[in-house]
Order: sequence, then structure tokens, then C-alpha cells
Amino acid sequence: MKAVWSAVASRLNLYWLAAISIGGKYFWLVVLAPVSWVATNWLLSSVWGLRIIGPADVQIGLVATPLALLGLVLGVRIVAGEIRSRNLEIIYTVPGGCEKVWWAKLFASGLMLVVAGTLLALTSWMLTPFPVLALYGSLQASAFYLVLAMGFSTLFRSEVGGGIASFAILTFNWMISQDGPARISPFFNSYVVEAEFEEVIAMTVQNRIGFLLVIAAIIALTFMRTNRRERMLGA
Repeated sequence: MKAVWSAVASRLNLYWLAAISIGGKYFWLVVLAPVSWVATNWLLSSVWGLRIIGPADVQIGLVATPLALLGLVLGVRIVAGEIRSRNLEIIYTVPGGCEKVWWAKLFASGLMLVVAGTLLALTSWMLTPFPVLALYGSLQASAFYLVLAMGFSTLFRSEVGGGIASFAILTFNWMISQDGPARISPFFNSYVVEAEFEEVIAMTVQNRIGFLLVIAAIIALTFMRTNRRERMLGA
């Protein structure tokens, strides 16, 4: 049992260090930052009497949007951050391969998103109650843009280039999600679909499974790219 707890502590320490490498020494401030979006909506709806959001809109309007932006910011730092700091060559000397570093940073980013999403959900609930399962849809969007930003920043070998490309796609998906429940969008919100129950379930399952496969494919392609050492280290 002592060995198990030691392994757990070692793993948590690894994720802690990975989070610091992504978000800096005070990375917890990055996790808390999205809550300010809920505070802004609370001021508009309560202090000034402007009701700008309802229970059905919480998934995209209050939780998914700031969480996806956070995922994008974290994603561009996973690989491209090492390129910018000129540590990439050192990463390739890590025993077991560079994937160990990327997985640690990716998992640490995922934990940061889960914590930020939980805080957003709790504060959003105080503003307006909403279906609890809507949190999964928000986490799906944030996970998608986390790996998308990681992929683009690795492809372009630049945090800025990856961030711009990812933000352009985020903006497009966010806009089509405002016009209706787009099944092909990571922001898909089943609670605003006006259809038969069976059709809503089918659309939701297709969207959730589809994006799990897309996220896995982006991770695989990104790691394939990072394994091309000469290309990644080239000028």
C-alpha cells in the first residue's frame, strides 16, 4: 500500500510540475480566470437587471465559451511552449521518449480544465440552475480546442500561429452554434434541440462519440509530428 501511495504522490507531483511549465508558477490563477466571465454575466443580469442568459444557454454562454478559450491557451503551450523556450532538444533525451512529456502536460492541462469547468458550473448554478449533464458538453468543447491548439501549434511550430488558426475555427463553430444546435460542432447543446426524444438522443450520441474519435485522432497525428525530430528541430 505504501508503494501505491508513493506512486500516486509521484504522479501528482509530475502533473503539478507539468502545470507549472504550462501556466507558470501561479497557474492556479489561470484556472480561476474563467470565473470572471460568470461574474460579468451576474453583474449584467442582477445589478443592471439585464437577463441575457437562461438555463438552456448555460452550456455555451456561461461555461463552454470561457472553458474553450482556456483550453486553446493551454493547448498552444504544450509543445510549442518548449519550442519557444528552446527546450525541445532536451525533451528528446527524456528516457522513454518525448511522448511521456507530452502526455504529462496534456493530462495536467485536462485536470486544469476539469477544475476550471467545475468552478464555472458551481458559479453558473448560483446564477441560473441548469442540467448537470450540460457540463460534459462544455468539457468536450474545451478538450477539443485543447488538442486542436496543440496540433496546430505543433504543425506551425509556433504558439501564435497555432493560436490564430485554432481561434478562427473556434469562432466559426461558436457562430454556427448560436444559429442552432449544429451536430458537427463541439459546442453541440442537446438541451436546445427541438425534436423527438429519440432523435435528440441519436444526435447527442453521434456528436459525443464522433468528437471522442476526432480528439483521439488529433492527439495521434500531433504525436506523429513530434516524433519527426529533424523536422521539429529544423529552422
